[in-house]
Amino acid sequence: MFQLLLVVIYLSFISLGLPDSLLGAAWPTMYGEFDVPVSYAGIISMTIGLGTIVSSLQSDRLTKLLGAGKVTAISVAMTAAALFGFSVSHSFWMLILWAIPYGLGAGSVDAALNNYVALHYKSRHMSWLHCMWGVGASVGPYIMGYALNAGRDWNTGYQYIGIMQAVLTFIIVISLPLWKGRKDPEQGKGTEKALSIKEIFLIPGAKEVMLMFFCYCAIESTSGLWASSYLVLHKGVSTEMAANFASMFFIGITIGRAISGFITMKLNDTQMIRLGQAIILAGIFILLLPLGEYISLAGLILIGLGCAPVYPCIIHSTPAHFGADKSQAIIGVQMASAYVGSCIMPPIFGLIANHITVALFPLYLLILIGLMVFMHETLNKKGVVGEQG
Repeated sequence: MFQLLLVVIYLSFISLGLPDSLLGAAWPTMYGEFDVPVSYAGIISMTIGLGTIVSSLQSDRLTKLLGAGKVTAISVAMTAAALFGFSVSHSFWMLILWAIPYGLGAGSVDAALNNYVALHYKSRHMSWLHCMWGVGASVGPYIMGYALNAGRDWNTGYQYIGIMQAVLTFIIVISLPLWKGRKDPEQGKGTEKALSIKEIFLIPGAKEVMLMFFCYCAIESTSGLWASSYLVLHKGVSTEMAANFASMFFIGITIGRAISGFITMKLNDTQMIRLGQAIILAGIFILLLPLGEYISLAGLILIGLGCAPVYPCIIHSTPAHFGADKSQAIIGVQMASAYVGSCIMPPIFGLIANHITVALFPLYLLILIGLMVFMHETLNKKGVVGEQG
């Protein structure tokens, strides 16, 4: 029965990825219909991001009250409702309205599922589950493209994904008894006091792990957004080749996480994080070398491969560093820090590229990875207080 629950969680991680890349895939056909500038996609994205940050910070309270299973079911249902809302929207402000439950649903389920897996499953499952997120993020645009190529509109693409989320909600609801099959030290009966943000900040190591997540997601999102521009404008790579290899960055993360699951059978979380950081550093240094376009493209792929183990292994090591009783609260603020890093650091580099030069792209990443390595080693010096699941 416990393995059956793992299947449900795998499906839930795919569902987390499905909507994440839909807006980017559909926006070229959406903004003209709404008669808004192409840049208005950022308003929708920021609204979703803010909702995700808010719900991530409340995940500890919600999970203590309801348990991970119910939080997951409610969150996926909210996301399904938001996707159906998008599918019937005919004004830009309706999209903004539906972006609120869209973001609120994403943050809670992300934090709750990550903590549940960190407590109950081996590190390899965390890597493979985040690989499933990559599968979902890859399939989402394909489904949207299928709808558009079949002569339907973008609303239909959102409707298809909404139906898939609704089916998953039903599966999660009927699986709720499975979530109670193993004692969860983080779930109570609504009487345990959730930690406040101030109390979380006072936990030794909390600030370090938040900065690690901030830096990691800043590296991932900045690379995803600006790598093509760097390759074209600074390295002289053709736009077509740059676009193809920019997609290889995300494929590298997805494949890397599949491989990382096997490597975790030999290496612990700390070693996996260090390995990932070393590979990211190697990729950045390759980008800095004046050795031609193919070497630069290889550097970008290396950065993606290096990113693969870092995110899931930081999460999986959280109960070991902070204890099972505090892990949900810590993972909640980790998720919030991740979304803040994803929201603000790519635009900051955009300003640098616009007003100085895009050639500073690898140096920007180098500063971020340097800070992340320093925070990770500082966290490790504080020791561990719990046992990993």
